[in-house]
Amino acid sequence: MSRLTRSFSYALNGLSICVVKGANFRIHLLCGTIAVIAGFVCNISPNEWMVVLLCIGFVLCMEMLNTAIEQLCDIVHKEIHPGIKLTKDIAAGAVLVSAVVAAICGAFVFLPKLLSFIHSN
Repeated sequence: MSRLTRSFSYALNGLSICVVKGANFRIHLLCGTIAVIAGFVCNISPNEWMVVLLCIGFVLCMEMLNTAIEQLCDIVHKEIHPGIKLTKDIAAGAVLVSAVVAAICGAFVFLPKLLSFIHSN
């Protein structure tokens, strides 16, 4: 197996672990799927697609990084430790920030279309 093939294999394995074992990852994936469906229903522009897809990718990447940090912390220090808790809390906070920013961007993209639909009926 070539080095590139192995790299992709490792990356796909990491992704599948997050999908199978990560409840929060699946929630973010569901929200991203809903946003993509809404994008098709609302016929959003190419620029709006870029915003939506970048936000989805950013949140999913942050959730994966958070999971990796948590796994590493659990290996390094199995007992409860204030420094490990702080590290995990900061990583979780990063996911929260990314999700809030994504929701705000989603509101900028989808709220005008929703309001236009409501006012036209």
